[in-house]
Amino acid sequence: MTTLGTPLSPSATRVMLLGSGELGKEVLIALQRLGVETLAVDRYENAPGQQVAHHARTITMSDPAQLKALIEAERPQLVVPEIEAIATPMLQELEDAGVVRVIPTARAARLTMDREGIRRLVAETLGVPTSPYKFCDSLAELQAAIDGGIGYPCIVKPVMSSSGKGQSKIDGPADVQKAWDYAMAGGRVSHGRVIVEGFIDFDYEITLLTVRAPDAAGVVQTQFCEPIGHVQVSGDYVESWQPHPMAPAALQLAQQIARTVTADLGGQGLFGVELFVKGDQVWFSEVSPRPHDTGMVTMATQWQNEFELHARAILGLPVDTTLKSPGASAVIYGGVDATGIAFDGVAEALAVPGVDLRLFGKPESFVKRRMGVALAHAADIDTARRNAKEAASRVKPRKA
Repeated sequence: MTTLGTPLSPSATRVMLLGSGELGKEVLIALQRLGVETLAVDRYENAPGQQVAHHARTITMSDPAQLKALIEAERPQLVVPEIEAIATPMLQELEDAGVVRVIPTARAARLTMDREGIRRLVAETLGVPTSPYKFCDSLAELQAAIDGGIGYPCIVKPVMSSSGKGQSKIDGPADVQKAWDYAMAGGRVSHGRVIVEGFIDFDYEITLLTVRAPDAAGVVQTQFCEPIGHVQVSGDYVESWQPHPMAPAALQLAQQIARTVTADLGGQGLFGVELFVKGDQVWFSEVSPRPHDTGMVTMATQWQNEFELHARAILGLPVDTTLKSPGASAVIYGGVDATGIAFDGVAEALAVPGVDLRLFGKPESFVKRRMGVALAHAADIDTARRNAKEAASRVKPRKA
């Protein structure tokens, strides 16, 4: 049985999140509801999660010395990476030394931080179907990979990035230079390396939230949420819905792929597994060992949302992935470049049937920065999508 302590006392169960954006904020809230003492770490002051955690720390998480010093000073029982730009070799070193337990494991955090590690594991070691791909260290190598078999159209991504940053589609030779420059500007860490993927003519793309959590006997089991459909623009999520309808054979194969990949990564917690589907064929795209941005829809659709599932799983508690209602989410963008913006139209948005809002509290807005999300539940996903988009459109961020 898992024993949980009392926050701010000698018995406290202390959990440190590395990355405290909107997803981390919801994980922190879920942990606090279970009486966990929380430490929110980010690269800038007053990140969304820092506003709700017991303790806030600001460091450069990709700096091994800073990361080691903070973990050794704070001594949390669990370290939970919530972003990619982290010195994961240092996490591996600290886990190997018994200083801390990393979620789901230090190895999983290291492998999934960069697209090369996880793609080689999945395609070359586990034999899971993926799009054709090459890794390239220069513009010349990128062009050679395309000419040598990847072909057009294709997708170029930095090996280290998140939320679609630096990702673009190449339709012909004229796009190659621009795609390379965009990838170099969008990477989380200055790496100079990209993955180029052959384009799969898929019917749709899903996120399959996969949870590794103990059952009543303490044995780790794999459970799945209903598939989440989503729309991406330039690799960045703009709306999602759940459940996405799937043929039984395709769903079974999707779950098999997700189970294979997450079992190899090991540990406990929630994984966001992205998959391409065409008919009954399924290809692996990416995996994040943490809550997924498209999974914010679960705050409207599930009895336990993805953040609550992650919190329970990492603490060794049973989980329930049951769907409560069809629903959808739609992103609210900043619309302006400013600090400390204000939001008009909140009441008008909440007047839409079945709608809720999350405004993240990010201290600085950019035109295309995700500043909030509209959530909607309804009798069917079409109605939910329509209502979520309508609510999102009614929220008007502006300079204060």
